[in-house]
Amino acid sequence: MNELIDKFLDFIYRTNSGSEKTVEAYGHDLDQLLEFMKRKQIKDFESVQRNQFMEFIGELRILDPNKYASDATINRKLSTYRSFFRYLNQYIGIQNNPMEGIKLTGNKRKIPEFLFLHEIKQFLNSYDCSKLNELRDKTMFTLMYASGLRVSEVVNLTWAQIDLNSLIVHVIGKGDKERIVPFYHSLKPLLEEYKLRYWMMYAKDGQEAVFLSNRGTRMTTRGVQYVMQKHADQIGFAMKVHPHMFRHSFATHLMDNRADIRIVQELLGHASISTTQIYTHVSLKKVQEAYDRSHPLANEEIDFNN
Repeated sequence: MNELIDKFLDFIYRTNSGSEKTVEAYGHDLDQLLEFMKRKQIKDFESVQRNQFMEFIGELRILDPNKYASDATINRKLSTYRSFFRYLNQYIGIQNNPMEGIKLTGNKRKIPEFLFLHEIKQFLNSYDCSKLNELRDKTMFTLMYASGLRVSEVVNLTWAQIDLNSLIVHVIGKGDKERIVPFYHSLKPLLEEYKLRYWMMYAKDGQEAVFLSNRGTRMTTRGVQYVMQKHADQIGFAMKVHPHMFRHSFATHLMDNRADIRIVQELLGHASISTTQIYTHVSLKKVQEAYDRSHPLANEEIDFNN
């Protein structure tokens, strides 16, 4: 059974532009299925019955007695198993498919968390750039907001990808797809100062990464999350802040200022415009809030007796 899983993961790797994260996620899902089959003494994938598979899905939902997996998590796993059994049917010749008739669960897309413009300004303007670590953090988070970069894209960024003259970043996104994203003019001197004062001090020979720890190593995603939340706590933000909020804020603020949705899609690197449309809903929500706050009769009850 492990051999069939390995063949499937190789197939996924080749058909998903070499996305290692996708393969890793699929592999984890299939390991869970394999563990269940061993416990139930199911000898092979041909023998998995639909009722057994439903029992397996039920187990996946319960992470511990007080916590349940979200619909989004279950849907992602079901997509893995659907793809896997379709592969076994089409390429291996196995006839059984316990996924038949099993539909994805209802999954309402969550409104993404974002910061308002005044919160972004407060966050970015409260750094003391005379301190080297704060200069690095301000530069890093300003770039994330300026260009809507994912945290993984930021930590993997090299100086060769930044064109300071044209004010653009060549981003290597999901599936190794490249996109070109601009950044605003005031970020240029900040990047230059960061490189001169921080990067030149800590970078070791052969180091290409833009954002480094004070040990001269590439920043990690956990490290970025840590310094972001630490700063949020220091300036009195009464919320959990995470790097993706800056990407969400970038997209939301563009949409609020009437940027074309196709342009926003291109800047974010979304394969489908349906993914970008969530920011339209965010903007409409803000419009509704502004209306309710500003219209003189928005919050008054109608008197049906007059």
